[in-house]
Amino acid sequence: MSLLITRRRAAAAVLTTALLVPLTACGNDDSGADKDSGAGAKPSDSASGAPKADLTVLAAASLTDVFKKAGAAYEKENPGTKVTFSFAGSQELAAQVKQGAPADALVTADTRTMDGLTGETGTPTVIAKNRLVIAVGEGNPEKVENLKDLSDTKLKVVLAAPEVPVGRYSKQILDAQKIEVKPVSQEPNVRAVLSKVELGEADAGLVYKTDAETATDKVDAIDIPDAENAVASYPAATLKASEHSEAAAAFVAWLSTPAAQKILQGAGFQQP
Repeated sequence: MSLLITRRRAAAAVLTTALLVPLTACGNDDSGADKDSGAGAKPSDSASGAPKADLTVLAAASLTDVFKKAGAAYEKENPGTKVTFSFAGSQELAAQVKQGAPADALVTADTRTMDGLTGETGTPTVIAKNRLVIAVGEGNPEKVENLKDLSDTKLKVVLAAPEVPVGRYSKQILDAQKIEVKPVSQEPNVRAVLSKVELGEADAGLVYKTDAETATDKVDAIDIPDAENAVASYPAATLKASEHSEAAAAFVAWLSTPAAQKILQGAGFQQP
């Protein structure tokens, strides 16, 4: 009788061990997923391996149209991730970062603004470049042909303010050609300059080539020769205050991938 009881107890012990092994394995998988998901991010099931998160990206106004397309593409590629953009002049975005605005990544229209935020961002990467054009009303009613024409006091010319990247680029190229322009207004971002020309409130304005291409039904673009032009660089970086640092880094890295570059270059941006 004692031998029979012993055998039964041994069989029960084996069965209990067999049941516990898969349960223990499941517990290890769950803890691993939590560890890999990153602070403030949800576990990933995307093809790229990026963790799920609701990201807020501060981006230069000139990226408005193209980033809406890029954001949609990124969300499709990374199910469960939502990307919300806040567009403004780069100088306004920098001020928001310094004031502690909750956000995860930043993309400016110049390296100078980004460099001024060294303590607030990760290492920036240039994701695109751009050039300036002269935006005029549809059909170019004032017959503007080049930068020198902007010095005509009869023309209503609008520029971005000098603290705005496109305003600084504008001043740079005008000064280099020794052209004096007295703008009727100085705007807070490039989209405001474009809007003035679109509405007929200005005869001409200096904007990025990509911005002019978003309004081809209302404005014409006069090319500026490369020798007289300026190249705008767009750096992207994560923000150190982000609560979704791993997910933010994944998005910033994605902006340099072939998929993102195809979208940017399709909108007229140049390779970084």
